[in-house]
Amino acid sequence: MTKGKDLKPHIGIFGRRNNGKSSIINLMVNQEVAIVSPEPGTTTDPVKKSIEIFGIGPAIIVDTAGIDDNGELGQKRVQKTYDALKNMDCAILVITNNEFGFYEKELIVRLREFGVPYLILHNKSDISPLDSLTREKIKEFSKATVIDFSTKTNQFLNDLIEELKKTIPETTYQKSSLLGGIVKPNGVVLLVTPIDSEAPDGRMILPQVMAIRDVLDNDCICVVLKETQLKQYFEQEMPRPQLIITDSQAFSFVNALVPSDVPLTSFSIVFARLRGDFEHYLAGTPTLSNLKDEDKVLILESCTHQVSCEDIGRHKLPKWIGSFTGKKIHFDIISGLNSIENLSQYKLVIQCGGCVVTRKQLLNRLKSAVDANIPVSNYGMTIAYLNGIFDRVIEPFIKINA
Repeated sequence: MTKGKDLKPHIGIFGRRNNGKSSIINLMVNQEVAIVSPEPGTTTDPVKKSIEIFGIGPAIIVDTAGIDDNGELGQKRVQKTYDALKNMDCAILVITNNEFGFYEKELIVRLREFGVPYLILHNKSDISPLDSLTREKIKEFSKATVIDFSTKTNQFLNDLIEELKKTIPETTYQKSSLLGGIVKPNGVVLLVTPIDSEAPDGRMILPQVMAIRDVLDNDCICVVLKETQLKQYFEQEMPRPQLIITDSQAFSFVNALVPSDVPLTSFSIVFARLRGDFEHYLAGTPTLSNLKDEDKVLILESCTHQVSCEDIGRHKLPKWIGSFTGKKIHFDIISGLNSIENLSQYKLVIQCGGCVVTRKQLLNRLKSAVDANIPVSNYGMTIAYLNGIFDRVIEPFIKINA
């Protein structure tokens, strides 16, 4: 299950088959959106539904297959459930009949691995209430909040919502600023937005739109132009920008026109600071200078799209890296949020800006590489390094962290 292009926090419902996970979702959204059946294993793939939670805002509830499914097909369902964990911002572990054992402990271990906060819901309390022995058993293994619950009445729902608000990280649903701490009110921020075959017809791409809004939210003056108009901007003695953000692919052209005392960066690097593993990007990017013949580089795209000859990840980056290193480098490309296998074969992992995913999803996607001490970078930092302006484009962010 991939998150697609939905930036709302994701709350996953996990537990054994027939524990009432789908009924809980139907109660939360007040609709029959999940199939409910006494037959175990009704839910086969992760299914998601939008919901508005008072105090949190828009969110996505994700129903998953039972963690105790069996047989060859059942194990594939369980694996899909575990794969969904890394995309969750919060989880609800559903138990019933005072059962807390191997399956629940295995899930909790994986939740901890991906840093997913969770609470435990003892469902069907109208049939079998949570007893003190089970509560103590849970307490020995987990510090999570445990709630006795029943879908037969709405009286338990408020308690669940209140605990969710305490459990889900506020950073997941509170708006973060792309440029907070970098720009000051009333200054000009100039956005350079090239229009090529990769640009969608009649609209701007998400990073550009979000940057425009963030400039305005920081009470700055936003100027948007194409790279071909940049020289004219400076020749006409327009207000001096306090920051210029460009598409990374135009770095070489824009860098030559922008005075050295005007801060310059890219949309990709701005997003790396907001959602990416910025510190590991900083450390990993110089690995580009150490690549050798036959080394393998993995390029990660967060979204899926049609590919053209100007595609940055599949065509331009491999070409530029090959030219920069003078080596025969092999490239693999993975799109979406699919699992990464055989990481040890790669000398470098390069992640896109991640504008269509959450910080949690992006960090968890890179986690296996970071844990294996494989250097990571992102599109913007890689392109800046290849153009010899790496120090310049990260300077605005280094200053505010100094």
